[in-house]
Amino acid sequence: MNAPMTTTDHTSTEIICRRLPGRTAVVTGGASGIGLATAKRLASEGAHVVIADSNADAGAAAAEAVGGLFVATDVTDQAAVENLFDTAAATYGSLDVAFNNAGVSPTDDASITDTGIDVWHKVQDINLTSVYLCSQAALKHMRKQGRGSIINTASFVALMGSATSQISYTASKGGVLAMTRELGVEFAKEGIRVNALCPGPVNTDLLRELFAKDPEMAARRLVHVPMGRFAEAEEMAAAVAFLASDDSSFVTAQSFTVDGGLTNAYTTPL
Repeated sequence: MNAPMTTTDHTSTEIICRRLPGRTAVVTGGASGIGLATAKRLASEGAHVVIADSNADAGAAAAEAVGGLFVATDVTDQAAVENLFDTAAATYGSLDVAFNNAGVSPTDDASITDTGIDVWHKVQDINLTSVYLCSQAALKHMRKQGRGSIINTASFVALMGSATSQISYTASKGGVLAMTRELGVEFAKEGIRVNALCPGPVNTDLLRELFAKDPEMAARRLVHVPMGRFAEAEEMAAAVAFLASDDSSFVTAQSFTVDGGLTNAYTTPL
């Protein structure tokens, strides 16, 4: 039986029993934020980690930090995505985990009345189409093996409505949830599990940059989180590690919500 973490400190990555020894994990958007925290967590659990990112310098540094491999990748380009997963499998001999995490949330993605079609397409391509491409490329290898775990980054916004809209982002994450359910059901009997991570607001550079430009936006969101704080990237990484491991062997086609209670809150503590 796998032992739990030795501490309740949510920033700790000290593991008693490594759950992913020898397995190969691809992490897109792995150079920063949730992706980087997850790459570190998966590596600490024994996985060979392949980091994909469009930022070559940050991606190479992240791969070095986890003792893994960096593959510069435009996740909206089918040939680049296929090369990413083929390289991972060829280098380490298997493709066991795909964390399809790359995403954007530009400031000009706002209300449907203000968001231009170019912004709409950019967000859909990176947040949704990339998940389609990465899942397709990962499945090619996982079906041959008869096993694998795909984890797609969605968001709590796909489960709720908001008057401070990011219309294309919200729609893209809703698409990720629908695709995840479909894939999870379709490939379950082949030993492949597909789940979606739905983070609440996470204390990452992306969120800090967005909220620094509009402190009122941050305050309006934080008041709704029962725990009274934003999540840390390491807390999301812990959830991904669970979904990647055999501890979640009977979990598939699920929306795994890690949001500090946000999506179930009517009112929050004073």
